[in-house]
Amino acid sequence: METFENLTNDIISNKDFKQLKHELHHGITRYEHSYRVAKWTYKICKLFSMKNINTTTRAALLHDFYTNEDLKGNSSVKKLAIHPNVALNNALKYYQLDEIGQDIIKTHMFPCNLDIPSYKESWLVSSVDKIVGTYEMLRFKTVLYIGIYLIFLFELIKLPR
Repeated sequence: METFENLTNDIISNKDFKQLKHELHHGITRYEHSYRVAKWTYKICKLFSMKNINTTTRAALLHDFYTNEDLKGNSSVKKLAIHPNVALNNALKYYQLDEIGQDIIKTHMFPCNLDIPSYKESWLVSSVDKIVGTYEMLRFKTVLYIGIYLIFLFELIKLPR
């Protein structure tokens, strides 16, 4: 069985994928989010001895392979629905993906989009993405918002520091 690093090295070293290091997502970068989703997916696949660990891990890493520029001009709600197809198209520019890998990327936002996952691997990545996203929002984005709110309050009431 390949290591996580061996499975993902070609994606992580891709110059366009590296652009995700400059894209904010859940209070961190889209690169960090995608890496975290892929790493947890890999660990779960290993734990349950899943046979499609390579496909599942690689698709998990590619599930949000898009930039804000790719979705420019769309509302936040529309971005939720269309970004999986944009990510899939970007992934297919560089990598051969089988039916399972394509389904994982295309359906990872179910039920925000109406593409229902067709494989257990797709359900796994969709679930891991939601759990990781919730953690990131609570851990990073919420803390950021609380900090900004407290700064605003301190300025508003001029509390001594």
